[in-house]
Amino acid sequence: MKKTFEVMYNGQHIQVENRWFTGEKLYVDGQLQDENLGLSMRANLYGQLKSKNRIKVSIGGVFKINCTIFVDNTLIYQSS
Repeated sequence: MKKTFEVMYNGQHIQVENRWFTGEKLYVDGQLQDENLGLSMRANLYGQLKSKNRIKVSIGGVFKINCTIFVDNTLIYQSS
């Protein structure tokens, strides 16, 4: 099962993919920036925008996968 979360920030496309058995991946403008391999209940992913702003992603859950994306410690996306 695959779940994708996407958001645009200052003209850049941030995408987070969660797959049950292969883990989580963070892409910025289509380029892989971080990944967690394997099955986990919670993960953090980190990346960087062209402007040098830092991205932090928290993703996890048991029955429903939730995702929050921060840029320089400011929340820019939260799944409902």
